[in-house]
Parts: sequence; C-alpha cells; structure tokens
Amino acid sequence: MNKIYSVITGTGSYIPENIISGDHFKDASFYDNGLKLDKENAEIIHKFSEITEIVERRYACDNLVNSDIAAIAARKAIEDAGIDQESLDQIIFCHNFGDVKANSNRMDMLPALAAKVKQELNIENPDCVAYDVIFGCPGWVQGVIQADYLIRSGDAKKVMVIGSETLSRIIDPHDRDSMIFSDGAGVVIFEAKESEEPIGIIAHKSQTFASHASLLLMGNSNNPGETNGNTYLKMNGRKLYEFAVVTVPKVVKEAIDKSGVPITDIKTVFIHQANGKMDNAIMKRLFKLYEIESVPEKLVPMTISWLGNSSVATIPTLIDLVKNGKVEGYKIQKGEYAVFASVGAGMHINAVVYKF
Repeated sequence: MNKIYSVITGTGSYIPENIISGDHFKDASFYDNGLKLDKENAEIIHKFSEITEIVERRYACDNLVNSDIAAIAARKAIEDAGIDQESLDQIIFCHNFGDVKANSNRMDMLPALAAKVKQELNIENPDCVAYDVIFGCPGWVQGVIQADYLIRSGDAKKVMVIGSETLSRIIDPHDRDSMIFSDGAGVVIFEAKESEEPIGIIAHKSQTFASHASLLLMGNSNNPGETNGNTYLKMNGRKLYEFAVVTVPKVVKEAIDKSGVPITDIKTVFIHQANGKMDNAIMKRLFKLYEIESVPEKLVPMTISWLGNSSVATIPTLIDLVKNGKVEGYKIQKGEYAVFASVGAGMHINAVVYKF
C-alpha cells in the first residue's frame, strides 16, 4: 500500500548583492569584557577567518527587509516547482528577528512575516495558512519537520518553508563575533507524493538543551560606553563550539538510526553553515560514533567562506545552490540519501534524513 511522503518539488534563494570582505571591519572598535582590544584589526580579522573559514559575507541592501528578500526567493521556488501559488496550503516562515529596517535595530514581527510574504505574492486563497517559526538557527529544519507532519496527516499537500534573515541589522559592531553573521533567504516547497518505497523525508529528530541557552542570546553592546539601549545578538563562541561538536553528532546519529539508512549510504550532508572548522569537527565525531575513522570526500558542501552565517537561511540556500550546480564538486542525484542538520539558539539541535 502506498504511503504519503513529503518531497521537495521546488527551491529558490536570494543572495544579497553587497559583498562584505574583511576590510569592511578594518576601522571597527572591538571590545571584550568591557575593554578595547589592543590588537591590530588586521590581526583580529585574519585570526577570525582562520578559525571560521569565513572570508566574506553578504548584507542586504538598505531598501530591503527580511520579508522582502524572502518573497524574492519564494517566487523562484514557486516557478521552480511549476505550481499555482494559490494551491499552497501552508507558508511557514522561519526567522528570529522579524523585519528590521536598516540603521534601526527595532524588530517588527506583526503581522507574521509569513503573512507579509503571502500578501507580497498576491495569494488570495484563505486556506493558505501563513505563520512563523522562531527556533534559532535550526528554525528552517524545524519548519521542514512541521511541514512533514502536516503532509503526512493529510491536512496539507503543498507547503512552502522559508528560511530568511537579516542578521546584519542586529549585530554589535563592537563584537568581533559579529563578523560571522550575514543576510540571505532560502525557500523550499514540499509536496505530498504517494510511493510504495520511502522517498522524501524519511526520519527526523529534534532536541532542546535549554540549560545551554546562554550560549546564544540577546545582550548589551561590548562597548561599555554605548548607552542607546539597543540589544544585540551575542554568543559564547568557544563554549558553543564545544557544545555543538559533542552534542550535534549524537542527534544526527539518532535521526539516521531512526531512518534505518546505513550512514555509508548518506551521500550529502547539508549542515548549518555556522563555522567551517566546527562543521568539519562535527562530521568527524559523527563518523567516529559509527566506528568509521574518516569522513568521505565530497560529503559536506560548504558556502560559509563566501556567504557567512545567515542563520535559518543557510541550509535552504545551500540546497538550492547545489541543486542548481552552483557549488563546485557537488550535485544532487535521484535516489541518493541526504541529511539536513542544524544547531543554534535554544539551544536546539535537529536533523532530517531525506531521499531525493
């Protein structure tokens, strides 16, 4: 008897035009523990790139907000899927900071960004329900899990899952960790497909480690002289790295084991682009859990060196780029298994096993 599975039928992404190299930060005043760093900025920037593998990142143009860039990517995904946008049953918009205007730092989440995108797309169908998911960087993967529940229940046949963020608007210019963050949007459309053999989303796993929530949260500027009352995205980079390297592989393993797919059959891992060296360490630890000493070549496509960390947008953007042959050395083949995995504020970790 055929079962219903959630299958990707369309993807789209928006990569901002503004390329921000390390030189953008050469005149910054970086502080730590209330004291101005006494190192040269060139040295700080070089060390940062060495640790994270980030050379440049992208910032959205001043005239665009988060829902704008999401709508651009959404149109591409609808066209790629070849569907009537009025046939969408759900729009799930995964983000963390709403619409933030340039030079503002004020967050606008009302109405929901998903409703704004629906309006921008001129979708009239009232049965197309639009809502947001706030789940840290793993938000898009969690939105995918939510879409799968809806599709498998029969309540939805077509679900658009958006991951979009403009982190450049809420970062502390006096925090060297701010160089990790960027802007971008990625959109994937999932549709219900009947099949005798498992296809699309096979299994998933999510966990929340709230006791570690302080690793990534909102806080005051590193500059003690700033008195404007703004709060900024702050993270404990070293502790977060240690937490992720130990914990993420275990969650990914649970998802893979739940799927029944041998890890040797996983051909691609679309992992949240948070830190290049961290992602590599996570993969090594994952394979060691299976008593495999080396990670297969061409397993993990990476865009962090030129796109930075755009939070919820990294994985859907990466899927779209690989699907369209824009990440050298990587391609999606029908019948192959992949994993989507992420970690972030909450602290949340999640993973999905998918068959193309």
